[in-house]
Amino acid sequence: MKWLYIILALLGGIMTGIQAPINGSLGKKIGSFEGAFTSFFVGTLFLTFLVLFFGKGQMTLLFQVPKWNLLGGLLGALFVTFMIISVPNIGVVLTIFAAIIGQMLISIIIDHFGLFGVQKIPVNINRLLGLVFMLAALFFMYRGSVSS
Repeated sequence: MKWLYIILALLGGIMTGIQAPINGSLGKKIGSFEGAFTSFFVGTLFLTFLVLFFGKGQMTLLFQVPKWNLLGGLLGALFVTFMIISVPNIGVVLTIFAAIIGQMLISIIIDHFGLFGVQKIPVNINRLLGLVFMLAALFFMYRGSVSS
């Protein structure tokens, strides 16, 4: 059953890769902040539909969750805004790959310390080497993007 979650994560990554140039184009046409707002507004309409027709009716528990649980929306808005600003300036590959490296870096830290209630998975040489190789790949992708 874990393979299903891997497939969902893979599809989420594909969607992020598609979302970045779409939002980047939108931001170029109407402004970065306006593009981010529009993206989240459309997403909010879609999620409203899902909650109304498929939700489990637990929205009343929103007031009982720790306040830091509400930061996800803010972080998502910042992420989309940063992608909208970056894509037109450095392209999709560098934007997405740099974002993935940022995600890997913070994920290693979160796992190592067990932050936000996740299982502790100590940092080890394999994880660090993976991150170093990703940074090297980013360097080569950057060099491959620089105009000759």
